[in-house]
Amino acid sequence: MINNKFKILIATLLLPAALQAQSLRKLSLQEAIDLGVANSKNLKLAQNKIDESVAKLAVIKDNSLPTATASFLYNHAEIPTNTLSIGGGNPIHLPNRADAFVGTAAVQELVYGGGKYKLAQESTKLLTEVAKLDADKSKEEISYAVINTYFSLYKVMQSKKVVAQNLEAIASQLKQAQRFFEQGIVTKNDVLRFQLQQANVSLTDMEIENNRKIINYNLDILLGLPEDTEIALGETELPLQNVEPLSSYISLAMANRQELQQLDLQNKVAGVNIKSIKANTLPTVGVGANLYYINPSGKFIPPAEQYIMPVTVGATISWNVASLWTNKNKISEAKIQQQEIGIQKDIFSDNVKTELNKNYQNYKLAVQRIGVLETSIAQATENDRLLESKYKNNIASATDRIDAETLLYQAKINLELAKADARLAYYTLLKSTGKISQ
Repeated sequence: MINNKFKILIATLLLPAALQAQSLRKLSLQEAIDLGVANSKNLKLAQNKIDESVAKLAVIKDNSLPTATASFLYNHAEIPTNTLSIGGGNPIHLPNRADAFVGTAAVQELVYGGGKYKLAQESTKLLTEVAKLDADKSKEEISYAVINTYFSLYKVMQSKKVVAQNLEAIASQLKQAQRFFEQGIVTKNDVLRFQLQQANVSLTDMEIENNRKIINYNLDILLGLPEDTEIALGETELPLQNVEPLSSYISLAMANRQELQQLDLQNKVAGVNIKSIKANTLPTVGVGANLYYINPSGKFIPPAEQYIMPVTVGATISWNVASLWTNKNKISEAKIQQQEIGIQKDIFSDNVKTELNKNYQNYKLAVQRIGVLETSIAQATENDRLLESKYKNNIASATDRIDAETLLYQAKINLELAKADARLAYYTLLKSTGKISQ
């Protein structure tokens, strides 16, 4: 009995830790991207648009199939005045009532319609490809949003780590200042300065933690995770990528940017539209067969030779001759629209080049900043070491000691932020090429 109570007590004590462990999710950057893409509602909407385009293509294919109709009619007539006399001839006597059954069945096939059905299928196929490119573009946007948020979380986590080191160092300095005060080496004011520094850094730590919670929540929503999931970053080091010549990224963008590919497809759609308008000036040819069933006997199953079933086969040719002169301006308008698409592509290509150059230069600058900050850390470390020695020997003031330490830890935070910014700048450069994953 005691053992059971002891087991229950242990389980109760371990339960909060177990629950906390269940809500912790460690993710690498690629895992986060894959999760964001898999759970994106925007991508599901884009896929729905693709399915809609595919369905429209199936409808157009169905429209090119032969049409068939069938009908059956029953007719009952009451004839109160059933004697008809015309001139001086013999009167015609009709029955008091009459019943008749009439059935028809017809099959029609369009043999030639100027190629309009074929052109409609081609146009819809191209629009389906445009929808797929929309989905690819959405995937790139979602991946970049995940990357951006992931690095935002990385920055606050690294800042929090450096601040924790700073607090630990301040606590040590505070103990030393209190000991010096007890020995009469420093004044009470020196102790108060270290305490004030500790309070200020603690406030900074609280602000960073608040930001971490906000970014963590946003990343949970973006990845489709439960909102109380604590995300642990799987990447603690951010190696920098070697940059290639700008021309390589421009070539990559010209081949991969979804917007440029969409403009190419829209140009093809415009060409198909011109052909479709021209097809309106051509004649259409159709063939068909009709079957008739006429039964005036009044009986559903008539006696022999009291019904007829004629079959007709025919062909029709129709031509809207007026379209020869009414379509001319429509074709001109469609050609102007196609030219506009070409101009839009040229403009967008120039915008892509300027965007790429900007992001390319930003990445190179971000890498250079890391080198400068690493040098500043070395200088701040040496300065902190000298001020610590001077303070211990009562040569430097507490203010000088605090300033040196503040500069060192601020430099460390700036370096971690610069590393994250540089990696994000690289992904921003890749996003400009239309292909984040290399």
